[in-house]
Amino acid sequence: MLRTRSFARGAAVSALALGLALAVPAYADNTTETDANTIVVTGQAKIGDFGLDLTARDTAADPGDDFERYASGAWIDRTEIPGDRPSVGSFYNLREDVTEEVNGLITQAPAGTQYGALYTSFMNEAAIERAGLAPLMRDLAQVDALSDKSAFARYMGATYGKFGGSLFGAGPYADPDDPTMNALWMFSGGLGLPEKEYYFDAKFADQRGAYLAYLERTFRHIGEASPREAASRVMTFETYVAQLNWDAEQKRQIEKINNPMSGSELAAYAPGVDWDAFFAGHNIPPQERIIVTDNTAVKAIAALFASTDLDTLKLWQKAQVTHQASPYLNQKMVESRFQYTSALNGTSEQRARWKRAVDTIDGSLGELVGEAYVDEYFPKIAKTRMDELVTNLKLAMGDRIGENDWMSPETKEAALDKLERMDVMVGYPEKFRDYSQLPMSPDDLYSNMIAASQFNADYEMGDLGKPVDRKKWGMNPQTVNAYNGGLENKMVFPAGILQPPFFDPWADPAVNYGAIGVVIGHEISHGFDDQGRKIDASGAIRDWWTAGDAERFEAEAKKFGAQYAAFEVVPGSFINPDLTMGENIADLAGVLVAHDAYKKSLGGEEAPVIDGLTGDQRFFLAYAQVWRAKAREDSLRNQVATDPHSPARYRTIAPLRNVDAWYEAFGITPDDAMYIAPEDRARIW
Repeated sequence: MLRTRSFARGAAVSALALGLALAVPAYADNTTETDANTIVVTGQAKIGDFGLDLTARDTAADPGDDFERYASGAWIDRTEIPGDRPSVGSFYNLREDVTEEVNGLITQAPAGTQYGALYTSFMNEAAIERAGLAPLMRDLAQVDALSDKSAFARYMGATYGKFGGSLFGAGPYADPDDPTMNALWMFSGGLGLPEKEYYFDAKFADQRGAYLAYLERTFRHIGEASPREAASRVMTFETYVAQLNWDAEQKRQIEKINNPMSGSELAAYAPGVDWDAFFAGHNIPPQERIIVTDNTAVKAIAALFASTDLDTLKLWQKAQVTHQASPYLNQKMVESRFQYTSALNGTSEQRARWKRAVDTIDGSLGELVGEAYVDEYFPKIAKTRMDELVTNLKLAMGDRIGENDWMSPETKEAALDKLERMDVMVGYPEKFRDYSQLPMSPDDLYSNMIAASQFNADYEMGDLGKPVDRKKWGMNPQTVNAYNGGLENKMVFPAGILQPPFFDPWADPAVNYGAIGVVIGHEISHGFDDQGRKIDASGAIRDWWTAGDAERFEAEAKKFGAQYAAFEVVPGSFINPDLTMGENIADLAGVLVAHDAYKKSLGGEEAPVIDGLTGDQRFFLAYAQVWRAKAREDSLRNQVATDPHSPARYRTIAPLRNVDAWYEAFGITPDDAMYIAPEDRARIW
């Protein structure tokens, strides 16, 4: 996934032999021959003449020394990161464009629409200021009224549908042993800082200080008698919780998180919590099967809960409620929260209010807005051509599996079966959600958010114990992203990402394959990365590899990971290959598969030279330009510590060092800084 969910990771086998169809329009009417070797495209591509931003390049740079610089150096030099953003780049800019488009849909909507009412309530600052902290204080009074830890456990469960925090999360997802049915998954939580590393590592001392100051401000604003002491108690408690949490890389080891037990077994295993009360607050009936993911952390945190005094727990809960509610309260609370979050990502300005309103609507009424967005901005031809591109990429992946020289026939057969059964969804869901029972008021933002939270919580929890609906989406159509559904063995490509610079029906085929083609290949490859390979064609967690094949795969993955471990992103922060391995493998395989698909789309012919660039050169430049980005140091530190994706620069340069075709396209030699000897290049897919 380009940005994955917690658990994220069928053309027929016969179809894999059909070959690749060209998935973009021909250019017979849009080309001018200038000499025997050069063709200049003069079509209708949105970016440049044929889909590449040639002005972004630094042609003085050596592509073999720094390909990011060669592809995007001029853009890097002339681009400033806006004060309200932690980073800027292709993904981020397109997201801003989509935000403006969605804002237009919302503000032009007929009076009385649900998203119009939510937008109006968010923008009504006068009403929000008049309300002050009164709505929040009503919720905090409920926390004060909790008489014992059973009541507190019930309250934690209930926060799934309202403001508040829980030391444990729970929700339905495909059962790893029977992926046709939804089971209850459980995991630990409870941290105010982004990840456990933030509580202990010296490089996050400033962020810890900012968080502690934020807690003190929070308690002062809500009238706590001793705000500094209260903040210290919460920080101490969360530090204990952090010590007990699994490391981020542990949480992605899929074989470690498949820990089923019944409700009674959970109560015996982790007796520190009244689980009946917790699940009752969550509106979850007694369960015979619960997947307790980070089981030892859940057990230890339950014991910590039992040993912690109720007053400290209440202070922690008040901080959680206030933090979550703050974006929907008066300016004093909004600014206090921003002062903390800016220390995490380095931003200096608050995001414009209308943009925050759109983000809120996207999270609360996403598919309702998405339906209007698709009608306005997603042409049917884009879906048709994307379907063709996806088919081409699946065919190419099938060929790459079939031609693999280190994989046994048995493993190949299982891999091809998984590829065959991998569903593909493009643009928007077949059926949009019904929001008709969700009331929205133009005058009461706080109540709107509570109502939306409960409505969406009930919707998600409605899947529990039911068959898995593989047609159900985990992203809104307007999202600029894509994902592989892991245990659901599917790929989803929302309409939001299916536009320039990722996809343009009028762009050069090499550009489309280098951009959206690599995204498609990336998502396909998640089914065969270091965790996806542990999931079979049905979606079950099962080792379907021979021992020898698995050993060879792991050896190549370790070699590949060592390349990333050497990258110091910012002083003191190195890429953790154990955390990023799945995404790194998908990045590399995505490039390889997309390049195969592009070459086969040419039908044995040589690609034309356009503006002095060969087809392969345009392919790799397109790839580099969709990943171009600039980010603030604090944002990069945060990403390295928490995100399974490597920072954008390394998603550009690291995979290419292992791609033979890139070396050939740009004449890379052993004298170049990015050069890796052929025998040392990772050969995973």
